[in-house]
Amino acid sequence: MKALLQAAAEHWKWITMMKTTTANRYGKLTHGHWLMAGVLMVASGIALSLATDNTGATQPDNLDTSAAALSSVLPWTLPPADTVAADAQENAAHVADEPNAWQTIKIKYGDNLSSIFDRLGISPQLLHTILSLDDDTATLKRIRPGQIIKLKLAEQSQLLELMYDMDPTRTLRIWQEGVNGFKSSLIERPVERRSAHTSGAITSSLFESAQQAGLSDKMTMELANIFGWDIDFALDIREGDRFSVVYDDLYVDGNWLRHGDILAAEFVNDGTTYRAVRFTDPSGQTNYYTPDGKSMRKAFLRTPVEFSRISSYFGTARFHPILNRIRAHKGVDYAAPIGTPVKATGDGKVEFVGLRGGYGKAIELQHGARYSTLYGHLSRFASGIRSGSRVHQGQVIGYVGMTGLATGPHLHYEFRIDGVHRNPLTARFPDAAPLTAQYKQDFIQTSQGLLAQLDAIRGIPPVALSAR
Repeated sequence: MKALLQAAAEHWKWITMMKTTTANRYGKLTHGHWLMAGVLMVASGIALSLATDNTGATQPDNLDTSAAALSSVLPWTLPPADTVAADAQENAAHVADEPNAWQTIKIKYGDNLSSIFDRLGISPQLLHTILSLDDDTATLKRIRPGQIIKLKLAEQSQLLELMYDMDPTRTLRIWQEGVNGFKSSLIERPVERRSAHTSGAITSSLFESAQQAGLSDKMTMELANIFGWDIDFALDIREGDRFSVVYDDLYVDGNWLRHGDILAAEFVNDGTTYRAVRFTDPSGQTNYYTPDGKSMRKAFLRTPVEFSRISSYFGTARFHPILNRIRAHKGVDYAAPIGTPVKATGDGKVEFVGLRGGYGKAIELQHGARYSTLYGHLSRFASGIRSGSRVHQGQVIGYVGMTGLATGPHLHYEFRIDGVHRNPLTARFPDAAPLTAQYKQDFIQTSQGLLAQLDAIRGIPPVALSAR
């Protein structure tokens, strides 16, 4: 056998030498050279095969067949025996664990738990059992694309455990207990709140400037709602106006989750400074108040349509584009796309809903004994709006249209006091109820630190949001 092995090794050396010599001399091997090399390789393979088959019967007692010895005559090195054994052991362990391995499923469009169970071969009867456990497991009927479900399966697709991330702070766990029984629990991760702040100046629009300062669209809307009783963000915003915001950032397991609530804010509009502080009283009621405890909330919103353009102002003489004559314009027109939501500017009762002459589709609200508002040229009414129903400030009551005597889509809005039309852009609105005396001390303690933060960031350049 040793002679055969040595012969095979000599053949390999000859092939290598021939290739090198020929390449150096002629630049490349000819077809004849390659044919000769192939014959020698086949002969070497046959010799090695015969040697291996007859090892147990013909090898002498003193023949060294170790990897080290064979490597001295063969042109390659055999893997060590201990490495082969370790690989085999690892593969065996992996195969043994595979039936109970976790499978991670990312929900795709069109997926539901039934289709996922079907792909994995899980019994459909088990699906009904799981969904019927409690209200938490019933949420599995409403899984959404992008969410993650992890399943641990035994042999024959038997479900042992299921983990479902309902949202970043809650995970639903379902596990097998007993032969056919299942239980569930809701794992909630604690949310950490960290104070952060930013500031900015108006250069074009509130949204663009707030975005440059790092505020999300949701926080920008919240900022506008806080000061919406005092500032008309469609009319009053000026280049150079400034804002500062102190807010919460939310973290889960040390990872940033999202922005939280605005804790305090300042808006400087045309030289006038407005400040607001968030306060939750012991009864759980949350509102924004001025530093001296007055509610930021007024009895009426300044505008019924958010961030729209005023196309016609309140006035005693205006040329009507359809009637072709001069007549008083007893309201304000807000140009906006058809379908833009229209909000009730104050709490009240629906006095009228339907068609009213040149107003087209209109709604009239009565707010106590002295105040009333009218919303005209609507495209449609919101669900549930009917004569006699109650509405709340900020509630959507209809949608912008161009019904009645209108040349384009807009909202016609009127504001009356004791039946007399007043300019809603300049009328002084009554304040909402101030903070009660019993909560005043708690409010002062809460507001002092927040107002100090506003003082610290006033006038400084916009800063990046908290590091994430």
